[in-house]
Amino acid sequence: MKGNDPTRRDWMQSIPAALAAAAANAAQTRNASGSRPNIVIIISDQFRWDCVGAAGLNPANLTPNLDEMGRRGTFFRNAFCNQPVCAPARASIFSGQYPSSHGVWRNGIALTPGSATLASALRQAGYSANYIGKWHLAGNAGQGNREQIGPVPPDHRGGFLDLWQASNVLEFTSHPYEGELYDNNGKPLRFSGVYRTDFMTGLAQKFLRTAKSPFLLTLSYLEVHHQNDIDAFVPPKEYAGRYKNPWVPHDLRPLPGTWPNQLGDYYGCVAKMDETVGTIRRTLADTGLDRNTLLVFVSDHACHFRTRNTEYKRSPHESSIHIPLLIEGPGFNRGIQIPELVSQVDLAPSLLAAAGAPIPPSMQGHSFLPLLDRRTEGWRNEVYFEMSEFVTGRGLRTPQYTYAAAAPKRPGWKAALRADQYVEYLLYDLFADPYQHTNLSGRVPYRQVSEQLRARLSERVTEAGNVKASIEPDWFPYS
Repeated sequence: MKGNDPTRRDWMQSIPAALAAAAANAAQTRNASGSRPNIVIIISDQFRWDCVGAAGLNPANLTPNLDEMGRRGTFFRNAFCNQPVCAPARASIFSGQYPSSHGVWRNGIALTPGSATLASALRQAGYSANYIGKWHLAGNAGQGNREQIGPVPPDHRGGFLDLWQASNVLEFTSHPYEGELYDNNGKPLRFSGVYRTDFMTGLAQKFLRTAKSPFLLTLSYLEVHHQNDIDAFVPPKEYAGRYKNPWVPHDLRPLPGTWPNQLGDYYGCVAKMDETVGTIRRTLADTGLDRNTLLVFVSDHACHFRTRNTEYKRSPHESSIHIPLLIEGPGFNRGIQIPELVSQVDLAPSLLAAAGAPIPPSMQGHSFLPLLDRRTEGWRNEVYFEMSEFVTGRGLRTPQYTYAAAAPKRPGWKAALRADQYVEYLLYDLFADPYQHTNLSGRVPYRQVSEQLRARLSERVTEAGNVKASIEPDWFPYS
């Protein structure tokens, strides 16, 4: 588990082979005319991965369009966010970096202007970079703890310098049936009487019907996130009340939280989001763009309905960090499910590889294209994630374990980008306890497992860009 670990050496030595495989896969994404694929990314906020029917866990049939997308394309069964809160997760998606490197460790911090991103890298490769919806990466513009609510200046758009129809915090500039986004010039795009998701989808359809290839379009919905000012999930009227007495995920069942009152409406929002995916897929087919467009569906984080702490997602549990990731289009239409662990930092380098574009050296993730050909040798099958605000923490998700450590909360404690001391406080054996109801941290029979994970996490903390930090065993061990 130390620096001379042979597994670590093998992984480092395998990078050239993996890059070669990625290049080969990138060649497969080009159509017969040799053109580069367009890329459409749909981000659904706070979407639990187990809502996707293709995952085989939820019997409510909420996602027929996503299920079809998975049957035709590629479904990554074990995709994770690198920090379970909006802004840090989105910065990781676009920069390919961990929060401790890109610096957006909580909401209200701007992504540094000029950062290398998926959008800027694709624009350098001849793509246009276009954005519709929620951004959440413009910081607070000197407004104290308030996030920037109005128009986003061009230098804070993360390289999306072509079509721009967005709001930094859409939850504060809109409600489900009224509100506004802002255009390239900062002028409001108002809507009223139409559901927010449908309004945004209409903007996307207008773009797609006249788009010039190659292009990147990110379509970032607020749904299925709750409406902040009323603390409720608000589905469209036609879905209201459709999922009364819903099927309850096993992780929620024994725990108090908001799910008894909110889960049905959450499912209504999920079903509407799936309908939206169907609309975008049909639009791509109607325009012929589906023949050379990669369609990506992903979320920034998931939702535990206040069962794990006093809010919705800031925790290391599956219900916070496990996200959906489905991709269809040239090179991905294989009808497969990928079991290996991937995370948000891997998405940008993978899409750049698929487009045949150079991957900026600042990106810390790795292309997962070799996994499509089942070239798994050298793939580091674990995910490193960070936490902030509720705790300052770091963690690992492996195929069997979830392991997390947090900075001790002492008098005067404040959440921070990083700490120099962490103490392990959480360990779940997912083989025995997939719904994470029994914390094994500090238990003597798991001491050796904890030691191995502690050493591994320490290595990842340093590698991700932090200063070195100590990770201590659980302060309260027991037999």
